[in-house]
Amino acid sequence: MRALLVVNPQATATTPAGRDVLAHALASDVKLDIVETDYRGHAADAAAQAVVDGYDLVVAHGGDGTVNEVVNGVLREGVRPGQPMLGVVPGGSANVFAGALGLPRDPVEATYRLLQAIEHGTSRKVSVGHVSATGAGLDHDRWFTFNAGVGWDADVVAAVEQQRAKGRQASPTLYARTALTSYFTQRRQPPTLTVQIPDEPPFEDVRLAFISNTDPWTYLGDKAIRLNPSTSFDGGLGLFGLHGMGLPTVLRYVAHLLATDGNPKGGNLLRRDDVEFVRVTSPEAVNLQVDGDLLGACTEVEFTGVPGALTVAV
Repeated sequence: MRALLVVNPQATATTPAGRDVLAHALASDVKLDIVETDYRGHAADAAAQAVVDGYDLVVAHGGDGTVNEVVNGVLREGVRPGQPMLGVVPGGSANVFAGALGLPRDPVEATYRLLQAIEHGTSRKVSVGHVSATGAGLDHDRWFTFNAGVGWDADVVAAVEQQRAKGRQASPTLYARTALTSYFTQRRQPPTLTVQIPDEPPFEDVRLAFISNTDPWTYLGDKAIRLNPSTSFDGGLGLFGLHGMGLPTVLRYVAHLLATDGNPKGGNLLRRDDVEFVRVTSPEAVNLQVDGDLLGACTEVEFTGVPGALTVAV
């Protein structure tokens, strides 16, 4: 088996020693090549070249951003027969995709699980989400593995990226503080989103829309945040939208999500599971994020679920 190990040396929990242990372990079972990323998009370029070169396995070692790039590289020309299998060894701060797959967050344990999967040939097909966004200077197609969103969450991602550019390290505390600041900004703005899903009339005056490809939607530290518990890698997309952003409404949903295993309900809530697509439009440009990575601002975006698009070693 030919394998490519893509390492993001800047990821939160990635170290040279950990990389060497992983590489040494993999090299005992496969014919291994290694790429260390040094620019944005490098992991995607390396994974796309691995498809052209006929690799059997591409292993992403880094955070969710690294995994997202590798997936976008593997699927750059769309879903095709014979594309490489994906392996994941977490090295970031959240590692949502790995957690949703049931993989260990500890890199050493995850390496052992990957070696076992290679030895025994165990894998699973998973769905992947696709984003097509236009407007406000953005014309972008992108795959996502666990979530995407427009509105509040994307504004939080944008603000956190600005903080990280100034040298701040991403952490649950930084995200929580940024979310609070962004909330008061959002609340002062009128609702502008129109949400469309199959076989239903458009929903207008929506303030935010979270799209899930699996459950949980994200983690707050070790706490799983479950917006759409029935959404999984074996079905369609989950939608969680809010019509109102009043403080009692938001506090009620936040308290519910933190205290329980999800399944929120309410009059201001627009929630669906297992939908084929979600289309969101806005007269004003709104931020868009995929897998915690800011794409930019857009006025129209369509999220589509693609079943069985990826094979993952588990």
